Amino acid sequence: MTIVIVTNAGRSGTHAPLRPDGRCTETTLPETEPMPGILSDLRIVEVSAFIAAPLGGMTLAQLGADVIRIDPIGGNIDAKRWPVAPDGTSLYWASLNKRKRSVCLALNTPEGQEIAQSLIRAPGANAGILLTNLPAGKWMGYDVLRQGREDLIVLRLTGNPDGSAAIDYTVNCAGGFPLATGRGEEPVNHVLPAWDITAGLYLATGLLAAERARKGSGHGQEVTLALSDVMLASVANLGYVADVQVNNVVRPPLGNDLYGAFGRDFGTSDGRRVMLAAISNRQWRAIGKATGLTDRLEMIGPMMGVDMDTEGGRFEARKAIAAVLEPWFAHRTLAEIRAALDGSGVLWGPYQDFGQMVHEDPRCSLTNPMFGEIDQPGAGRIMANASPLGFSADVRPPPARAPRLGEHTEAVLAEVLGLSSAQYGRLYDAGVVAGPSDR
Repeated sequence: MTIVIVTNAGRSGTHAPLRPDGRCTETTLPETEPMPGILSDLRIVEVSAFIAAPLGGMTLAQLGADVIRIDPIGGNIDAKRWPVAPDGTSLYWASLNKRKRSVCLALNTPEGQEIAQSLIRAPGANAGILLTNLPAGKWMGYDVLRQGREDLIVLRLTGNPDGSAAIDYTVNCAGGFPLATGRGEEPVNHVLPAWDITAGLYLATGLLAAERARKGSGHGQEVTLALSDVMLASVANLGYVADVQVNNVVRPPLGNDLYGAFGRDFGTSDGRRVMLAAISNRQWRAIGKATGLTDRLEMIGPMMGVDMDTEGGRFEARKAIAAVLEPWFAHRTLAEIRAALDGSGVLWGPYQDFGQMVHEDPRCSLTNPMFGEIDQPGAGRIMANASPLGFSADVRPPPARAPRLGEHTEAVLAEVLGLSSAQYGRLYDAGVVAGPSDR
């Protein structure tokens, strides 16, 4: 299928009615209509920005849910965030909004807010679900929205439990990990927005849990999640809160050493670095066998008085272990190390920058069934991922592109709210709705 864009009216859909003056300019784009998936009967409205909520919505969209993202006309605060394509298209936005439908409304007007509320409250046994990380305000509060649909489900992400603002970096700095990263007292922020990503997956899980509860009880509810609570729960789940309380211990910065077991990085003769780890005794013994250094490694335990068959013993002896292994890696290229360690039972991996991952790692290629090629407006032909989840009883929807901002405004309003072309045209002329922007 193709979708026809009437650029002078800003309309999008499977049809393109002419304006009263009869003028139109048409271009075509591949359709992004939902494809079958395990959640194909679910419809979700998303009003969001940045990472966590968009990722939660995309997680569900990639499993087949119809996720309708509503943005203000011109795009939300994340619409042009880096990285960007040469023409200015946000690759960040496109990558976090794959397989969704895009609607643009004047959310700063009563008319735009009313349309958004109608989409959120629209009938359907598997609809009436809002996912958002934006402040409730007067029109998007749970008590206001549920007046039109008592079984409404709202998933709302905040920064802190009291509703105050926070982002990944302001939460991360308080979570202990930057001070446990690196080799000294200066904190090192992780460039991975770990709490945003974790929060996005919590949102998807919470939404499915609330929807399942509604099926049983018929009642909706508001589910709230604070980004700072995601961080605190994760730190506690990993034992670091208990470590302080029970042992009065604060994990120190250890560089690339693995805390509580043996693991660290080694340099190769061709200037690369690899990570080596041993969690189990089998993995520990595999290192000695693959490198031919078993006899020398077995001398460390008696010499240092530690039990090398325990993770703690290997952690205490980590410097001695590294001294034995370091020359072996330093005298070999990455290819030679790969040949020696692959298939040996050794737990290892090469350090890669993003470019090396894309060009060298076979897991990041079309041989991986998670990936496929798409035509992304503004970016061209690129490799994109579907959901990493695979279900034996259901076909995983293939990778799909993100919509152009506002691409589905007319189609969604016609399908979900029953608006006619004439009604849409009047809203467009009044500046209440917008179709896809053209570059």
